[in-house]
Amino acid sequence: RFVASHPEVEDYARFRATGERQRAPWPSWSRPLCDGVLTEGDYDERARRYHLYVQWVAHEQIRVLSEHSTRAGVNLYLDLPLGVHPHSYDVWREREAFVLGVSGGAPPDVVFTQGQDWGFPPLHPEAIREQGYRYVIAYLRHQLQHTTLLRIDHVMGLHRLFWIPKGLEARDGVYVRYPAEELYAIFCLESHRHRASIVGENLGTVPAYVNAAMARHNLHRMYVLQYELAPGPRQVLRAVSHDSVASLNTHDMPPFAAYWEGLDIVDRLRLGLLDPTGARIEQENRRSLRPALERFLERQGWLKGDSPGLAPLLQACLRFLSASPARVVLVNLEDLWLEREPQNVPGTREERLNWQRKTHHSLGAFREMPAVVDPLCGVNDLRQGM
Repeated sequence: RFVASHPEVEDYARFRATGERQRAPWPSWSRPLCDGVLTEGDYDERARRYHLYVQWVAHEQIRVLSEHSTRAGVNLYLDLPLGVHPHSYDVWREREAFVLGVSGGAPPDVVFTQGQDWGFPPLHPEAIREQGYRYVIAYLRHQLQHTTLLRIDHVMGLHRLFWIPKGLEARDGVYVRYPAEELYAIFCLESHRHRASIVGENLGTVPAYVNAAMARHNLHRMYVLQYELAPGPRQVLRAVSHDSVASLNTHDMPPFAAYWEGLDIVDRLRLGLLDPTGARIEQENRRSLRPALERFLERQGWLKGDSPGLAPLLQACLRFLSASPARVVLVNLEDLWLEREPQNVPGTREERLNWQRKTHHSLGAFREMPAVVDPLCGVNDLRQGM
């Protein structure tokens, strides 16, 4: 019944089974395999059935989680990535929607002075429009069927995306524009149909017209403390708006302890993502931010005592966010036990085992740790009635 109601899963299973037999990514397959034509002799039947089964199990797990969270009145918050792997099923089957030979990324900025090459082929703005946005609508509905809150990675990508031709450095790319108003219309319609809210990840260098468009189309924005910090004499942190999703950091940023100690600056310098001049400027800014933030939190009544230490400072920041009118407050569990190793370092591939590190404490262990439970109870108390 699952396969009958999700015919694309059959195609996906054949693709995965063929890849296992070929032992190579699809661009190196012979024709007609690489052109999207598969027959029964191209793959092992047992492998095909395995991948059908895995997709069914995954679907059932996320469905049950979604239903349970809805009954409990809890938001299931999912993430819509900006791109997919160039060797993935999506690019193989929907390649007319992608621009091969090009990578999405970002130009140089104060954090990544060499720019960033994210390694995925960008969507073709004219091709997706000519197909009536069929592929865009399909992947959006796939996410929204299970969630009440969906985060759009790099929401600036609805307006423009930095393209880097293969063989060139990240700094040699160029911005390509997308039909933003048409894409916003699709996101708004699907959000309404699925009764789900959309959150736009609007961090970093964001043109003013992006935030204006988000407000016009009622997309929630993100408030990330690490991005909001400014060493001003009084207003170190601007007020948190009611339409925001607030957090200390994101999965692409260093944990709170690593940020506070400047370990991320040292790491990016070692990786060549930051030059010595940029590292020195960041270290100076970070040194001025620390006492400014402590004074700000003391004036607000969230922090008490001189030289409070890292854990009290972390909890004071969480209390500041939790008492705000933000729609949602996100807490990174690893921050609570002062983890210093990030889960992901943008701009790296082989250099870091991104997304592969296990947490230093098991679920059974950290749910009993006072350093985790007590701050979360405090967050929960402050969020009551928000």
